[in-house]
Amino acid sequence: MSSQILDPYSYAFHDDPYPAFERLRADQPVYYNPERDFWALSRYDDVRAAFRDTERLSSAWGVTLEPAAYTPDAEYAMSFLAMDDPRHMRIRRLVAKAFTPKRVAALRPWIEQRVREHWAACLDRTEFDFVADFAALVPMEVISEMMGVPIADRDELRRLGDVLIHREDGVFDVPQPAAEAFFGLYQYYVDLVASRRARPTDDLISALIAAQVENESGARESLTDAEIVGILILMIVAGNETTTKLLGNAIYWGARHPDEGAKPFGAPSAVPDWSAETLRYDTSTQMLLRRAAVDVEFAGTVIPQGDRVLLLVASANRDEGVFDDAAAYRIGRDTSASLSFGFGSHFCLGSHLAKLEADIALGEVVSTVRGYDVDFENVERVHSLNVRGLSSLPIRVARR
Repeated sequence: MSSQILDPYSYAFHDDPYPAFERLRADQPVYYNPERDFWALSRYDDVRAAFRDTERLSSAWGVTLEPAAYTPDAEYAMSFLAMDDPRHMRIRRLVAKAFTPKRVAALRPWIEQRVREHWAACLDRTEFDFVADFAALVPMEVISEMMGVPIADRDELRRLGDVLIHREDGVFDVPQPAAEAFFGLYQYYVDLVASRRARPTDDLISALIAAQVENESGARESLTDAEIVGILILMIVAGNETTTKLLGNAIYWGARHPDEGAKPFGAPSAVPDWSAETLRYDTSTQMLLRRAAVDVEFAGTVIPQGDRVLLLVASANRDEGVFDDAAAYRIGRDTSASLSFGFGSHFCLGSHLAKLEADIALGEVVSTVRGYDVDFENVERVHSLNVRGLSSLPIRVARR
């Protein structure tokens, strides 16, 4: 069997990774790629166990394969996502205060208003790009509103976020445009943090500046500017890109499976099930990286200390041993075992917010149109190692 059964850089793999995942689960559940020098876990039980094993599998070098991103300084781009406990948990608890179920629920009226406004503009045209004209707008506005980013700057930040995750075919590291986008975002947030230090307001950045966390010795200290900027950049990707992709994927797979896609239009109460099944079936976050802190064994294979290990979340979500008829898109199935938001201490902080945004946005769709058609020939896919979704999704809707 070719060692290139799994090549996360390949555009062909991005187009449909699931046959490769199926082969890995069946034949090489602990897979090694000598060309790229990484391991990959594809079965549900192994991926779930790896998420929990934070002592032997470290996040401190980041969560992506690319050499430029895989460094002991990964936290400057990925914040607490690229930290291990106890430091991870101290900063996570601080940021978590912005994402409590109560705080997220309080955002509902504002999110509903923004969703209605953007969707109404789409309905006026009947034919439009679901991603560019709708799905990409709401998550960015929500995160930007929480941060206190001025409205005039949000389109540019969204553009930089898109460039940040885009990967070129045949390029096996962070491409130059993505690196430039990162530094653009970094400098923007450095300036914004400096502005909030001078003139605090009622937003997340000001709250992070004022907050204090315990250091290794137990003393309380404030976050540095670099730590705050890392949190903000992480939120651009984790809080914006993944939710945008979830919305586009829901519309896409609903059209690819019309009998299933019709369910929420016939019964709007099925909208949360639509979001949940889309997350399981084709999750926005396909894979996450860990570094073996010691020799670690999975399924009888020892992964040496220091090696890189990919946790194939999307493969785990298609494991037939956990999900009945896992390769089928079936709205209404039990998705409670899904690993789309991770598991254990690194479980996604923004899961409540992502689900709320998706349910409101898709709920607005089903309440205003009888159905829709996708122009499949002109659909464009995002090319990224970790994130899966669409950059363009032309559709035509039939209004109620």
